[in-house]
Amino acid sequence: MAETQNEARRIGEVIRRARVLQRRSQKDVASTLGYHQSKVSRLESGRGTDDVRMLREVAQALNIPLHHLGLAAAPNTTSDLEAEDMHRRTLLAAGVAALAVPTSPAATHHDLVRVLLPGASPTATGQALDINGLRDRTRTVRRLFCTCDYTELERTLPGLIADLRHVVGGSSGTAEASGLLATAYQTSVSLLLKRADQGNAWLAAGRAMAEAERSGDPVVLAASVRVHAHVLIREKHTPQAVNIIRHTADQLTGAYDQRSPRYLAAVGLLLLRGATAASRNGDRDTTEDFLTEAREVARYVAFDRPDAWANFSPTNVALHQVSAAVSFGDAGIALEAARPLMRRHIPVPERRAALWVDAARAYSQQGRLADGYQALRIAESCAAQDIRRPAVRELVADMAARDRRRTLPALHHFSRQLGVPA
Repeated sequence: MAETQNEARRIGEVIRRARVLQRRSQKDVASTLGYHQSKVSRLESGRGTDDVRMLREVAQALNIPLHHLGLAAAPNTTSDLEAEDMHRRTLLAAGVAALAVPTSPAATHHDLVRVLLPGASPTATGQALDINGLRDRTRTVRRLFCTCDYTELERTLPGLIADLRHVVGGSSGTAEASGLLATAYQTSVSLLLKRADQGNAWLAAGRAMAEAERSGDPVVLAASVRVHAHVLIREKHTPQAVNIIRHTADQLTGAYDQRSPRYLAAVGLLLLRGATAASRNGDRDTTEDFLTEAREVARYVAFDRPDAWANFSPTNVALHQVSAAVSFGDAGIALEAARPLMRRHIPVPERRAALWVDAARAYSQQGRLADGYQALRIAESCAAQDIRRPAVRELVADMAARDRRRTLPALHHFSRQLGVPA
Protein backbone atom coordinates (compact mmCIF):
# COMPACT_ATOMS: atom_id res chain seq x y z
CA MET A 1 0.00 0.00 0.00
CA ALA A 2 2.77 2.43 0.94
CA GLU A 3 4.58 1.62 -2.31
CA THR A 4 1.46 2.41 -4.35
CA GLN A 5 1.05 5.72 -2.53
CA ASN A 6 4.67 6.61 -3.25
CA GLU A 7 4.13 5.80 -6.93
CA ALA A 8 1.14 8.12 -7.07
CA ARG A 9 2.98 10.92 -5.29
CA ARG A 10 5.91 10.62 -7.67
CA ILE A 11 3.54 10.88 -10.66
CA GLY A 12 1.94 13.93 -9.06
CA GLU A 13 5.34 15.56 -8.57
CA VAL A 14 6.24 14.98 -12.24
CA ILE A 15 3.00 16.68 -13.32
CA ARG A 16 3.41 19.58 -10.89
CA ARG A 17 7.03 20.16 -11.95
CA ALA A 18 6.07 20.24 -15.65
CA ARG A 19 3.27 22.72 -14.96
CA VAL A 20 5.47 25.04 -12.88
CA LEU A 21 8.25 24.88 -15.47
CA GLN A 22 5.76 26.16 -18.07
CA ARG A 23 4.49 28.85 -15.69
CA ARG A 24 0.92 27.57 -15.95
CA SER A 25 -1.65 27.54 -13.18
CA GLN A 26 -3.70 24.51 -12.20
CA LYS A 27 -6.79 26.37 -13.41
CA ASP A 28 -5.22 26.98 -16.82
CA VAL A 29 -4.27 23.32 -17.30
CA ALA A 30 -7.67 22.16 -16.10
CA SER A 31 -9.40 24.54 -18.52
CA THR A 32 -7.34 23.18 -21.41
CA LEU A 33 -8.42 19.65 -20.54
CA GLY A 34 -12.04 20.54 -19.82
CA TYR A 35 -11.74 19.57 -16.15
CA HIS A 36 -12.32 21.37 -12.89
CA GLN A 37 -9.17 22.68 -11.19
CA SER A 38 -9.70 20.22 -8.33
CA LYS A 39 -8.90 17.31 -10.68
CA VAL A 40 -5.47 18.70 -11.49
CA SER A 41 -4.94 19.44 -7.81
CA ARG A 42 -5.80 15.85 -6.94
CA LEU A 43 -3.36 14.53 -9.55
CA GLU A 44 -0.52 16.68 -8.24
CA SER A 45 -1.19 15.55 -4.68
CA GLY A 46 -0.93 11.91 -5.78
CA ARG A 47 -4.63 11.09 -6.01
CA GLY A 48 -6.41 9.90 -9.13
CA THR A 49 -3.28 8.77 -10.96
CA ASP A 50 -4.86 5.40 -11.67
CA ASP A 51 -6.88 7.00 -14.49
CA VAL A 52 -4.68 6.17 -17.49
CA ARG A 53 -6.75 8.15 -19.99
CA MET A 54 -6.52 11.30 -17.88
CA LEU A 55 -2.79 10.83 -17.43
CA ARG A 56 -2.42 10.65 -21.21
CA GLU A 57 -4.38 13.87 -21.64
CA VAL A 58 -2.29 15.66 -19.01
CA ALA A 59 0.93 14.38 -20.58
CA GLN A 60 -0.16 15.80 -23.94
CA ALA A 61 -1.23 19.15 -22.47
CA LEU A 62 2.03 19.62 -20.57
CA ASN A 63 4.35 17.97 -23.11
CA ILE A 64 5.41 15.33 -20.60
CA PRO A 65 7.12 12.33 -22.22
CA LEU A 66 4.80 9.35 -21.72
CA HIS A 67 7.49 7.18 -20.17
CA HIS A 68 7.91 9.75 -17.38
CA LEU A 69 4.42 8.73 -16.26
CA GLY A 70 5.06 5.04 -16.88
CA LEU A 71 2.96 5.12 -20.05
CA ALA A 72 3.78 3.36 -23.30
CA ALA A 73 2.82 4.36 -26.86
CA ALA A 74 -0.88 4.87 -27.45
CA PRO A 75 -2.74 1.55 -27.03
CA ASN A 76 -5.31 0.41 -29.55
CA THR A 77 -7.85 -1.52 -27.48
CA THR A 78 -9.40 -1.65 -24.04
CA SER A 79 -7.37 -4.75 -23.25
CA ASP A 80 -4.27 -2.84 -24.26
CA LEU A 81 -5.24 -0.09 -21.84
CA GLU A 82 -5.63 -2.59 -19.01
CA ALA A 83 -2.30 -4.21 -19.83
CA GLU A 84 -0.68 -0.79 -19.98
CA ASP A 85 -2.08 0.08 -16.56
CA MET A 86 -0.48 -3.02 -15.06
CA HIS A 87 2.75 -2.25 -16.91
CA ARG A 88 2.68 1.34 -15.64
CA ARG A 89 2.31 0.21 -12.04
CA THR A 90 5.24 -2.17 -12.43
CA LEU A 91 7.41 0.55 -13.98
CA LEU A 92 6.49 3.06 -11.30
CA ALA A 93 7.21 0.61 -8.52
CA ALA A 94 10.62 -0.04 -10.04
CA GLY A 95 11.17 3.70 -10.47
CA VAL A 96 10.37 4.46 -6.85
CA ALA A 97 12.60 1.63 -5.71
CA ALA A 98 15.44 2.98 -7.84
CA LEU A 99 14.81 6.45 -6.50
CA ALA A 100 15.22 5.20 -2.96
CA VAL A 101 18.51 3.43 -3.68
CA PRO A 102 21.49 5.68 -2.93
CA THR A 103 24.26 6.03 -5.47
CA SER A 104 26.68 5.59 -2.57
CA PRO A 105 26.54 2.89 0.11
CA ALA A 106 26.90 5.54 2.79
CA ALA A 107 24.04 5.55 5.26
CA THR A 108 23.99 9.34 5.22
CA HIS A 109 23.13 9.39 1.52
CA HIS A 110 20.26 6.98 2.16
CA ASP A 111 19.02 9.23 4.98
CA LEU A 112 19.08 12.27 2.72
CA VAL A 113 17.17 10.54 -0.08
CA ARG A 114 14.63 9.13 2.37
CA VAL A 115 13.85 12.56 3.84
CA LEU A 116 13.26 13.92 0.33
CA LEU A 117 10.64 11.31 -0.54
CA PRO A 118 6.96 12.34 -0.42
CA GLY A 119 4.83 11.11 2.41
CA ALA A 120 4.30 11.81 6.07
CA SER A 121 6.80 14.15 7.69
CA PRO A 122 9.83 12.22 8.99
CA THR A 123 10.44 12.04 12.72
CA ALA A 124 11.86 15.26 14.15
CA THR A 125 15.35 15.12 15.66
CA GLY A 126 14.31 16.42 19.07
CA GLN A 127 16.31 19.64 18.70
CA ALA A 128 14.67 22.97 19.47
CA LEU A 129 12.32 23.99 16.68
CA ASP A 130 12.23 27.75 17.26
CA ILE A 131 12.64 29.81 14.11
CA ASN A 132 15.91 31.42 15.22
CA GLY A 133 17.54 28.04 15.79
CA LEU A 134 16.28 26.72 12.45
CA ARG A 135 17.59 29.83 10.73
CA ASP A 136 21.06 29.28 12.26
CA ARG A 137 21.06 25.61 11.25
CA THR A 138 20.13 26.56 7.68
CA ARG A 139 23.07 28.97 7.59
CA THR A 140 25.28 26.15 8.79
CA VAL A 141 24.37 23.84 5.91
CA ARG A 142 24.99 26.66 3.43
CA ARG A 143 28.44 27.19 4.99
CA LEU A 144 29.19 23.46 4.79
CA PHE A 145 28.43 23.53 1.08
CA CYS A 146 30.55 26.62 0.43
CA THR A 147 33.49 25.09 2.31
CA CYS A 148 33.03 21.81 0.39
CA ASP A 149 32.54 19.70 3.51
CA TYR A 150 30.13 17.47 1.65
CA THR A 151 30.46 14.56 4.08
CA GLU A 152 29.30 16.64 7.03
CA LEU A 153 26.68 18.36 4.89
CA GLU A 154 25.17 15.03 3.88
CA ARG A 155 25.09 14.04 7.55
CA THR A 156 23.49 17.31 8.66
CA LEU A 157 20.86 17.95 5.98
CA PRO A 158 18.44 15.07 6.77
CA GLY A 159 17.88 16.19 10.36
CA LEU A 160 17.38 19.82 9.36
CA ILE A 161 14.91 18.90 6.63
CA ALA A 162 13.02 16.57 8.98
CA ASP A 163 12.68 19.31 11.59
CA LEU A 164 11.66 21.94 9.05
CA ARG A 165 9.08 19.61 7.51
CA HIS A 166 7.69 18.99 10.99
CA VAL A 167 7.36 22.74 11.62
CA VAL A 168 5.97 23.60 8.18
CA GLY A 169 3.40 20.81 8.41
CA GLY A 170 2.31 21.79 11.91
CA SER A 171 0.27 24.60 13.37
CA SER A 172 3.42 26.68 13.94
CA GLY A 173 4.32 26.68 10.25
CA THR A 174 5.15 30.11 8.81
CA ALA A 175 6.14 31.55 5.47
CA GLU A 176 9.69 31.94 6.79
CA ALA A 177 9.82 28.27 7.80
CA SER A 178 8.74 27.31 4.27
CA GLY A 179 11.49 29.57 2.93
CA LEU A 180 14.09 27.88 5.14
CA LEU A 181 12.87 24.46 4.05
CA ALA A 182 13.14 25.56 0.41
CA THR A 183 16.73 26.66 1.08
CA ALA A 184 17.52 23.28 2.65
CA TYR A 185 16.08 21.54 -0.42
CA GLN A 186 18.08 23.87 -2.70
CA THR A 187 21.25 22.91 -0.86
CA SER A 188 20.31 19.26 -1.28
CA VAL A 189 20.02 19.79 -5.04
CA SER A 190 23.49 21.32 -5.18
CA LEU A 191 24.98 18.49 -3.11
CA LEU A 192 23.27 15.76 -5.13
CA LEU A 193 24.52 17.29 -8.37
CA LYS A 194 28.04 17.32 -6.94
CA ARG A 195 27.50 13.60 -6.34
CA ALA A 196 26.18 13.19 -9.93
CA ASP A 197 22.85 11.95 -8.54
CA GLN A 198 20.56 13.74 -10.98
CA GLY A 199 17.57 11.51 -10.28
CA ASN A 200 17.29 12.51 -6.65
CA ALA A 201 18.33 16.09 -7.50
CA TRP A 202 15.11 16.31 -9.56
CA LEU A 203 13.16 15.22 -6.52
CA ALA A 204 14.83 17.83 -4.29
CA ALA A 205 14.35 20.54 -6.93
CA GLY A 206 10.61 19.85 -7.09
CA ARG A 207 10.37 20.05 -3.31
CA ALA A 208 12.32 23.33 -3.33
CA MET A 209 9.96 24.87 -5.88
CA ALA A 210 6.88 23.79 -3.93
CA GLU A 211 8.15 25.29 -0.66
CA ALA A 212 9.33 28.46 -2.42
CA GLU A 213 5.83 28.98 -3.81
CA ARG A 214 4.42 28.37 -0.34
CA SER A 215 6.76 30.94 1.20
CA GLY A 216 5.68 33.67 -1.19
CA ASP A 217 9.22 35.09 -1.10
CA PRO A 218 10.53 36.12 -4.55
CA VAL A 219 14.11 35.71 -3.35
CA VAL A 220 13.53 32.12 -2.31
CA LEU A 221 11.64 31.45 -5.54
CA ALA A 222 14.54 32.84 -7.61
CA ALA A 223 16.95 30.55 -5.78
CA SER A 224 14.69 27.55 -6.38
CA VAL A 225 14.40 28.37 -10.08
CA ARG A 226 18.20 28.58 -10.16
CA VAL A 227 18.73 25.06 -8.79
CA HIS A 228 15.90 23.75 -10.98
CA ALA A 229 17.74 25.18 -13.98
CA HIS A 230 20.95 23.58 -12.74
CA VAL A 231 19.35 20.15 -12.93
CA LEU A 232 18.04 20.94 -16.41
CA ILE A 233 21.57 21.88 -17.48
CA ARG A 234 23.00 18.64 -16.10
CA GLU A 235 20.34 16.71 -18.01
CA LYS A 236 21.35 18.66 -21.17
CA HIS A 237 18.03 20.52 -21.37
CA THR A 238 19.87 23.81 -21.77
CA PRO A 239 17.28 25.66 -23.92
CA GLN A 240 14.63 24.98 -21.28
CA ALA A 241 17.01 26.17 -18.56
CA VAL A 242 17.67 29.41 -20.45
CA ASN A 243 13.95 30.00 -20.94
CA ILE A 244 12.95 29.48 -17.32
CA ILE A 245 15.79 31.70 -16.10
CA ARG A 246 15.03 34.46 -18.59
CA HIS A 247 11.33 34.37 -17.70
CA THR A 248 12.07 34.62 -13.98
CA ALA A 249 14.84 37.20 -14.32
CA ASP A 250 12.61 39.46 -16.43
CA GLN A 251 10.30 39.78 -13.44
CA LEU A 252 13.09 40.52 -10.96
CA THR A 253 15.70 42.67 -12.72
CA GLY A 254 15.86 46.46 -12.55
CA ALA A 255 15.85 49.19 -9.88
CA TYR A 256 18.95 47.66 -8.32
CA ASP A 257 19.74 50.71 -6.23
CA GLN A 258 16.45 50.20 -4.39
CA ARG A 259 16.81 46.48 -3.67
CA SER A 260 18.11 44.68 -0.60
CA PRO A 261 21.48 42.89 -0.77
CA ARG A 262 19.73 39.55 -0.30
CA TYR A 263 17.43 40.25 -3.24
CA LEU A 264 20.32 41.36 -5.44
CA ALA A 265 22.42 38.31 -4.60
CA ALA A 266 19.57 35.99 -5.56
CA VAL A 267 19.02 37.80 -8.87
CA GLY A 268 22.75 37.88 -9.60
CA LEU A 269 23.16 34.16 -9.02
CA LEU A 270 20.13 33.45 -11.21
CA LEU A 271 21.70 35.46 -14.03
CA LEU A 272 24.99 33.59 -13.65
CA ARG A 273 23.15 30.29 -13.92
CA GLY A 274 21.63 31.67 -17.11
CA ALA A 275 25.13 32.37 -18.43
CA THR A 276 26.11 28.78 -17.65
CA ALA A 277 23.04 27.41 -19.43
CA ALA A 278 23.51 29.61 -22.48
CA SER A 279 27.22 28.79 -22.78
CA ARG A 280 26.49 25.06 -22.55
CA ASN A 281 23.94 25.64 -25.30
CA GLY A 282 26.60 27.30 -27.48
CA ASP A 283 24.79 30.66 -27.48
CA ARG A 284 27.45 33.37 -27.16
CA ASP A 285 25.12 36.37 -27.42
CA THR A 286 22.77 35.18 -24.68
CA THR A 287 25.72 34.23 -22.48
CA GLU A 288 27.12 37.74 -22.77
CA ASP A 289 23.69 39.25 -22.10
CA PHE A 290 23.39 37.33 -18.83
CA LEU A 291 26.97 38.18 -17.80
CA THR A 292 26.49 41.88 -18.61
CA GLU A 293 23.35 42.06 -16.49
CA ALA A 294 25.09 40.17 -13.68
CA ARG A 295 27.94 42.71 -13.73
CA GLU A 296 25.37 45.45 -13.37
CA VAL A 297 23.85 43.74 -10.33
CA ALA A 298 27.34 43.25 -8.86
CA ARG A 299 27.82 47.02 -8.78
CA TYR A 300 25.38 47.13 -5.90
CA VAL A 301 26.17 44.03 -3.84
CA ALA A 302 29.05 41.78 -2.84
CA PHE A 303 28.56 38.64 -0.73
CA ASP A 304 31.89 36.84 -0.74
CA ARG A 305 32.03 34.82 2.48
CA PRO A 306 31.62 31.11 3.22
CA ASP A 307 28.94 31.95 5.79
CA ALA A 308 26.91 34.19 3.47
CA TRP A 309 23.35 33.19 2.50
CA ALA A 310 24.40 33.43 -1.14
CA ASN A 311 27.83 34.05 -2.63
CA PHE A 312 27.59 36.69 -5.31
CA SER A 313 30.09 39.42 -6.16
CA PRO A 314 32.10 40.85 -9.07
CA THR A 315 34.58 38.03 -8.46
CA ASN A 316 31.87 35.41 -8.94
CA VAL A 317 30.84 37.09 -12.20
CA ALA A 318 34.46 36.90 -13.39
CA LEU A 319 34.63 33.23 -12.42
CA HIS A 320 31.59 32.50 -14.57
CA GLN A 321 33.19 34.36 -17.46
CA VAL A 322 36.09 31.89 -17.23
CA SER A 323 33.73 28.95 -17.07
CA ALA A 324 31.76 30.17 -20.10
CA ALA A 325 34.94 30.52 -22.15
CA VAL A 326 35.88 26.95 -21.26
CA SER A 327 32.44 25.76 -22.37
CA PHE A 328 32.93 27.46 -25.72
CA GLY A 329 36.36 25.84 -26.09
CA ASP A 330 38.09 29.23 -25.94
CA ALA A 331 40.94 27.96 -23.77
CA GLY A 332 43.21 30.97 -24.37
CA ILE A 333 40.49 33.47 -23.49
CA ALA A 334 39.59 31.42 -20.40
CA LEU A 335 43.16 31.35 -19.11
CA GLU A 336 43.65 35.05 -19.80
CA ALA A 337 40.52 35.82 -17.77
CA ALA A 338 41.59 33.39 -15.04
CA ARG A 339 45.10 34.76 -14.43
CA PRO A 340 44.13 37.86 -12.40
CA LEU A 341 41.70 35.70 -10.40
CA MET A 342 44.50 33.25 -9.59
CA ARG A 343 46.31 36.09 -7.80
CA ARG A 344 43.17 37.27 -6.00
CA HIS A 345 42.02 36.10 -2.58
CA ILE A 346 38.77 34.20 -3.05
CA PRO A 347 37.31 33.54 0.42
CA VAL A 348 34.89 30.77 -0.56
CA PRO A 349 36.69 27.40 -1.01
CA GLU A 350 34.08 26.06 -3.44
CA ARG A 351 34.64 29.05 -5.72
CA ARG A 352 38.45 28.82 -5.43
CA ALA A 353 38.33 25.17 -6.41
CA ALA A 354 35.99 25.94 -9.33
CA LEU A 355 38.51 28.44 -10.71
CA TRP A 356 41.36 25.95 -10.71
CA VAL A 357 39.23 23.13 -12.13
CA ASP A 358 38.17 25.41 -14.99
CA ALA A 359 41.83 26.31 -15.50
CA ALA A 360 42.65 22.60 -15.66
CA ARG A 361 39.97 22.11 -18.30
CA ALA A 362 41.38 24.99 -20.33
CA TYR A 363 44.93 23.64 -20.08
CA SER A 364 43.64 20.23 -21.10
CA GLN A 365 41.93 21.76 -24.15
CA GLN A 366 45.33 23.15 -25.16
CA GLY A 367 47.03 19.80 -24.61
CA ARG A 368 49.02 21.21 -21.66
CA LEU A 369 48.48 18.20 -19.43
CA ALA A 370 51.27 19.03 -16.97
CA ASP A 371 49.80 22.49 -16.32
CA GLY A 372 46.36 20.96 -16.06
CA TYR A 373 47.58 18.48 -13.48
CA GLN A 374 49.17 21.26 -11.41
CA ALA A 375 45.92 23.24 -11.54
CA LEU A 376 44.02 20.21 -10.25
CA ARG A 377 46.41 19.78 -7.35
CA ILE A 378 45.89 23.44 -6.42
CA ALA A 379 42.14 22.87 -6.61
CA GLU A 380 42.60 19.90 -4.29
CA SER A 381 44.43 22.09 -1.79
CA CYS A 382 41.44 24.48 -1.86
CA ALA A 383 38.73 21.84 -1.44
CA ALA A 384 39.80 18.20 -1.28
CA GLN A 385 36.27 16.77 -1.35
CA ASP A 386 35.31 18.81 -4.40
CA ILE A 387 38.05 17.15 -6.47
CA ARG A 388 36.54 13.75 -5.74
CA ARG A 389 33.21 14.50 -7.36
CA PRO A 390 32.49 12.49 -10.53
CA ALA A 391 32.84 15.38 -13.00
CA VAL A 392 36.40 16.14 -11.90
CA ARG A 393 37.34 12.48 -11.71
CA GLU A 394 36.23 12.11 -15.34
CA LEU A 395 38.48 15.04 -16.29
CA VAL A 396 41.46 13.42 -14.54
CA ALA A 397 40.78 10.08 -16.23
CA ASP A 398 40.57 11.76 -19.64
CA MET A 399 43.84 13.63 -19.09
CA ALA A 400 45.59 10.45 -17.97
CA ALA A 401 44.26 8.53 -20.99
CA ARG A 402 45.68 11.18 -23.31
CA ASP A 403 49.14 10.84 -21.77
CA ARG A 404 49.76 7.67 -23.80
CA ARG A 405 53.54 7.75 -23.34
CA ARG A 406 53.08 8.15 -19.58
CA THR A 407 55.34 11.17 -19.41
CA LEU A 408 53.47 12.39 -16.33
CA PRO A 409 53.66 9.59 -13.75
CA ALA A 410 52.31 11.96 -11.07
CA LEU A 411 49.12 12.43 -13.13
CA HIS A 412 48.61 8.68 -13.40
CA HIS A 413 49.26 8.27 -9.67
CA PHE A 414 46.69 11.00 -8.99
CA SER A 415 44.22 9.23 -11.27
CA ARG A 416 44.67 5.98 -9.36
CA GLN A 417 44.23 7.85 -6.06
CA LEU A 418 40.87 9.07 -7.29
CA GLY A 419 39.90 5.57 -8.36
CA VAL A 420 39.79 6.40 -12.07
CA PRO A 421 42.91 4.90 -13.67
CA ALA A 422 43.19 5.57 -17.40
